[in-house]
Amino acid sequence: MVTFAPDEIGLADKSPCAGIRADLKMCLLASDCCKKENKSPRDCLKAHTVPDECLQLRQTFFECKRSLLDTRRRFRGHKGY
Repeated sequence: MVTFAPDEIGLADKSPCAGIRADLKMCLLASDCCKKENKSPRDCLKAHTVPDECLQLRQTFFECKRSLLDTRRRFRGHKGY
C-alpha cells in the first residue's frame, strides 16, 4: 500500500492527520466495494465491506483526530506526524 506523508509528495493539506487521511482515502477507493459495486466510500464503510486494513486506518484516523482535542496529548505531540 502506498503511504502518503504531508512532506513526501507535497499534499495540499498540511493539517495534522493529513497523511493518515490520504491513506484512508486511497484504501477505500482501491477496495472492491468502490471499484466493482460503484458505491461511495462512505456507504462501503457503513456496510463494513472494506478490507481490514481500511478499518484499521479508520481507527488510526479517529485516534489522530481525538488526540488533537485531548489536552494530555497536546504536550506529547499529535499522532500522524
